[in-house]
Amino acid sequence: MTTQRDHQYYVYILTNRSRTLYVGVTNDLERRMYEHKNKLLSGFTSKYNVTQLAHFEETSDVEAAIAREKQIKGWRREKKVALIEASNPQWEDLSLAWYPSASQGQ
Repeated sequence: MTTQRDHQYYVYILTNRSRTLYVGVTNDLERRMYEHKNKLLSGFTSKYNVTQLAHFEETSDVEAAIAREKQIKGWRREKKVALIEASNPQWEDLSLAWYPSASQGQ
């Protein structure tokens, strides 16, 4: 069995003005945020303009990342909100500095 210690994986929660929540996992958070902000991914986030990064966690274990994503997706909304507010009480877009032009007006 090969372990991929040189890779990083991210579990993330996106939101929008209405505080709709989306939970995802990726191996490149900056790229994924670019895709969400520019609506390059069709589906839920594009349809509901869910483009603001409210929370993320990082791990080098892909199985742990997938398990954590499933765990969070299974939580009630109140628990997801508590997770966000524990580290980001103002619900700021944590990726705003990465793509300021894509984040304006959202």
